[in-house]
Amino acid sequence: MKRDFLSVDDLSRAELEQLLDAADEAKADREAWRTRLEGRQIALIFEKPSTRTRVSFEAGISEMGGNAIVLSSAELQLGRGETIEDTGAVLSRYVDAIVLRTFGQDRIERLARSASVPVINALSDSAHPCQCLADLQTIREKKGALEGLGLAYLGDGNNVAHSLMLGGAKVGMDVRVACPEGYEPVPSVTDRAKQSALENGGRVSVTHVVAEAATSADALYTDVWASMGQESEADSRGELFDRYQLNDDVVDLAAEDAIVMHCLPAHRGEEITASVIDGPRSVVWDQAENRLHAQKALLAFLLS
Repeated sequence: MKRDFLSVDDLSRAELEQLLDAADEAKADREAWRTRLEGRQIALIFEKPSTRTRVSFEAGISEMGGNAIVLSSAELQLGRGETIEDTGAVLSRYVDAIVLRTFGQDRIERLARSASVPVINALSDSAHPCQCLADLQTIREKKGALEGLGLAYLGDGNNVAHSLMLGGAKVGMDVRVACPEGYEPVPSVTDRAKQSALENGGRVSVTHVVAEAATSADALYTDVWASMGQESEADSRGELFDRYQLNDDVVDLAAEDAIVMHCLPAHRGEEITASVIDGPRSVVWDQAENRLHAQKALLAFLLS
């Protein structure tokens, strides 16, 4: 039976930990993974701009001997009104998996229902599960474990926050989200993450107070205040989010060996200061690199 990866919650804890182990293996011995996708065709569809997602998937597929077919919606009949269901059904006759970066979560769910090959969420408005895989790999790489660690996320309760809550809860972390009132994560996601935390020995909390999230945290994380499609709100959000900036004062609240994370692209002087993202606590470049290794592990898992 085919497996899709639309949310990090699609994996059991054992499967998630298995994927992280495989990502570490892919990073440690890239040569050993050279033929994992030999003869496989993977369609990469981008309805939103991309740097890290596109390049890491395309490079990873190539490194494993596969072929990436990179498409924008303008290059497909999607741009002329063909349904996402028809697109999924047709592409399934040509390729072994479909990776989609899109807008509404319903869009990727419709694609997955119509496709007979695995579908991967490369970002939607509701979730960024591939980023979460790389984030968890990075935290474990730097800290040696995940269970019991405190992860503080500051800023908008967006797709990245959703995936971190679900992924962190599943591996027993203490995930704390600090955001302005009215910009909290979607309640249904928060409820699911809290239930998962109960099942896995973790904790999930949402607060409007930065110190409640950041104090003694092992990892500090932030993202842009206005995601793709919200550019017109950038100025108004800046005024609301200013006190959620990840700066040196916030770093001082965290554990002495806390790491600093950002999924990129970053706006220095807005959600994070240059002194923090370019400072000794920052692991953002390792985090970006790990998109490659985590996604290689994911593709191998879904296509094995």
